[in-house]
Amino acid sequence: MNRILERWGKTPAPRVRKWWMAHHVKLLRLAIVLMVILAFLKLGLGFQRLLWESGWTGANDLKSRHREVQAWFSGMPVYGVIKSAVYPPASYPILWPFLGWTGIASARWLWAVASLVALGWLSFLILRESGAETLRECVLIVVMFLSMNATCVVLGTGQLILLVMPMLITGLLLLRRGLRSWREGLLAVVLTLVPLVSPTISAPFFWMVLFVPRTRKPALGVVLGYIALTLLAASFQNVEPISLLRQWIERGQAGAVRGSLGASGNLHSQLASFNLQRWNLPLSLFLLASLGFWTHRYRRGDFWTLLGVTALVARFWTYHRTYDNLLILLPAVALFRIAKRGPSPDGWDVMAALLLVTTCIFMMIPNRLLLFWPPWGPLLVTGQSVWAPWDPLFKTGQFVTWMIDLVFLLIWAEKVRKEKTGDRAWRKYRIAP
Repeated sequence: MNRILERWGKTPAPRVRKWWMAHHVKLLRLAIVLMVILAFLKLGLGFQRLLWESGWTGANDLKSRHREVQAWFSGMPVYGVIKSAVYPPASYPILWPFLGWTGIASARWLWAVASLVALGWLSFLILRESGAETLRECVLIVVMFLSMNATCVVLGTGQLILLVMPMLITGLLLLRRGLRSWREGLLAVVLTLVPLVSPTISAPFFWMVLFVPRTRKPALGVVLGYIALTLLAASFQNVEPISLLRQWIERGQAGAVRGSLGASGNLHSQLASFNLQRWNLPLSLFLLASLGFWTHRYRRGDFWTLLGVTALVARFWTYHRTYDNLLILLPAVALFRIAKRGPSPDGWDVMAALLLVTTCIFMMIPNRLLLFWPPWGPLLVTGQSVWAPWDPLFKTGQFVTWMIDLVFLLIWAEKVRKEKTGDRAWRKYRIAP
């Protein structure tokens, strides 16, 4: 590996860097123009589906959550009646302020306002944390997020991840910086507790709550808060809390098996392709435990490298669909930060930039282009299902790119750890979190 990196640093990397310096202004301008057009189209389509579309594609997930919350607090046995109810009991008290006291029409508008706030909040966070310096770089990093396919799908379906991510990142940043008062500690606990409304997204990040701060108090606060929310939710159901949790686990496992059949790029989908769904839970827990071990080992490393690796594992460890690809924004920011650290003798900056470009391309190609662009090849229509022969190739390339991102960030974390503990060269790579 060292010989490969040495050859890469001596020959291809300088050539790529020199070519980039000669053409980067034009390329960045072109990329920004294309991303702005994509962002305008995708955001418009997303809000149209969220607010006005009446078919099954219009705010379909938000409608499901609204039906579940309304049923939950009316005493209906949700896990026994509503097939889509796969969220844990604690999620429903968290969702009540948005969905529990109003009709679906008003809830869609309320969710749209919350989504606008989340878009601005998340844009501000990645802009501040990315290390972007020039106006061109600042615009690029923001439109990179806004032009992702996942951003459009999240808005149109009313999924939770858009509201979860800015709260989670802010809470983790507070913990990383160090808590200066009990108010900051309480705020950090709330900001890391509320994202557990969607544990398939946020649960892997709990390792950072547990290991990154110098104290375990925030993690204890999150655990106690989650138990309190579970007991509160259970009080509205005519079932004992333990029995309620068992019902949720059974429904969640069934939902994972069902959901993995229509998803891609995750552990459960891979197992489903070999009819090994019975291994979903043990292998997911093993992957989660492995992330915990890794997080503890590299807890003093670069914050955004930790975030990037955790986000990729969160994308892989259980079934996810297109809207959860928003998690890939975090490793993309980590790659941008590495590329921004300047020329390195072994060409890590160039590798990070190339991976960033490849990741962005896969995250921005419109799904409709893949499905309905005739020059790519014929569509095979069977009944009501449509299959594009190139779509599996695209998803495979996307998954391989994410895996390469993960391996790159893992190697980078080890490189930085060795330099931090071994010699003063650490200062060359270190950026204060």
